[in-house]
Amino acid sequence: MSKLNGKVAIVTGGSKGIGAGISTALAAAGAAVVVNYSSSREAADQVVEQIIAAGGKAIAVQGDMSKAADVDQLFAKAQTEYGHLDILVNNAGVFQFDSIETFQEEEFHREFNINVLGPLLTIQRAIKVMPEGGSIINLSSVYALNPGPASAIYSATKAAVDTITKVAARELGARKIRVNSILPGVTRTPGIQKIEGFEDTVGKQLAANTPLGRLGEPDDIARVAVFLASDDAAWVTGEAIRVGGGLQ
Repeated sequence: MSKLNGKVAIVTGGSKGIGAGISTALAAAGAAVVVNYSSSREAADQVVEQIIAAGGKAIAVQGDMSKAADVDQLFAKAQTEYGHLDILVNNAGVFQFDSIETFQEEEFHREFNINVLGPLLTIQRAIKVMPEGGSIINLSSVYALNPGPASAIYSATKAAVDTITKVAARELGARKIRVNSILPGVTRTPGIQKIEGFEDTVGKQLAANTPLGRLGEPDDIARVAVFLASDDAAWVTGEAIRVGGGLQ
């Protein structure tokens, strides 16, 4: 029997990169998956089609997770389609690397609204319907612990996510709802690959600086998400788990 048979999961930002990897991995483990996307309907549909072709269950739902109305609509559609919710993966996030000297106020608000307000809104909505044994997984970053140059805003949002994880784990423990963070290292995703010079120099240098000698792949992160979503992690909550090939 698959680890997540009969479970229902929402994955925010589930159409691309790490989110797509987590969506397909949860489905392969037996969960029905609601693949949230903000703008890329085509990418979300591809993930859903891949899951269904493999014998799983999935739907795509559009929504901006920094807006309470969109969050409510996402959860309403999940309940209408599948009747309940067991797993929430807060993966939706944005980043832009700017120095403190050059960052713009608008970018600060964009990243904090999506990366920090978004998980707060989805957790608030999820706990209204999530039963005992539910699992909430927040995607953070190794940058929360070891920020690099030009990452003040992004790193601060991910440090905030880890704090939210700890607080939520303490608040929800009595309900037997577990809350954990995954902190990926540099992972090969469409967003990262758009960075200037990534394929030629930047990516190679990052891989060389990683003890295991390579960049992460979405599946590397997805396998840990499946563990945290399953009963294998029944005694794990409030944790920030690095998945970065040894990158500190």
